[in-house]
Amino acid sequence: MRRPLIAGNWKLHKTVAEALEMVTTLKKDLTDVKDRDMVVAPAFTALASVAEALAGSPLALAAQNCYPQASGAFTGEVSPALLRDVGCRYVIVGHSERRSLFSESDDFIRQKVKAVLDEGLLAIFCIGETLEERNENRTFEILEGQVDAGLKGIDKAAAEGLTIAYEPVWAIGTGQTASDDQAEEAHRFIRDLLARRYDQDLADRTRILYGGSVKPDNVDGLMAMPNIDGALVGGASLKAADFIRIVRFGKG
Repeated sequence: MRRPLIAGNWKLHKTVAEALEMVTTLKKDLTDVKDRDMVVAPAFTALASVAEALAGSPLALAAQNCYPQASGAFTGEVSPALLRDVGCRYVIVGHSERRSLFSESDDFIRQKVKAVLDEGLLAIFCIGETLEERNENRTFEILEGQVDAGLKGIDKAAAEGLTIAYEPVWAIGTGQTASDDQAEEAHRFIRDLLARRYDQDLADRTRILYGGSVKPDNVDGLMAMPNIDGALVGGASLKAADFIRIVRFGKG
């Protein structure tokens, strides 16, 4: 059985004080949750403070991005080594907003995936199609291309540190969510891609998350699907009550 993972991506929200208030609530209200992994991804400015606040708790820390070099003359960038030093366990790589707003290429994302894994961190590798691509019946083509490009040169041993996040771009921040069956179909296809690239054993053990307007009122249906192993939560992760309900999926 794959252990579920719920990750909250706070994007460009929350001051340090607001982030600390949030994690204080999460620690108090999720202390009894033992059967799933919980992750929060604050802005860079809050990482150190949140890491200290999360010490000894069941919640892990993620960064929302990184630069694929360990050090150097890269003004404004943050390396996986620095993220590990500050207490991160996970790094989100290839989010659709990085691809679309910041023109990150598949090859650049591949470099990030490799840098994260080489540093001993866990990569949450995001893939997904746009509405235009889905309407053109190109969903599987796009997913396969992103997986092939993003994991090129990543061997099976390194791939043990991968979590895949399927995030249909048309469902991010729109309030529109893939149906349970649509999401399951994509997740099953991604798992088959991993089996072909590596082997069935690794594919069966790799967690594949759904990201795209996950909310308290749709998480139970999504998480009931056999190939959906968790969620990468955006807007709903900014409200403690909503995120707590999503983490507690299936518990009523």
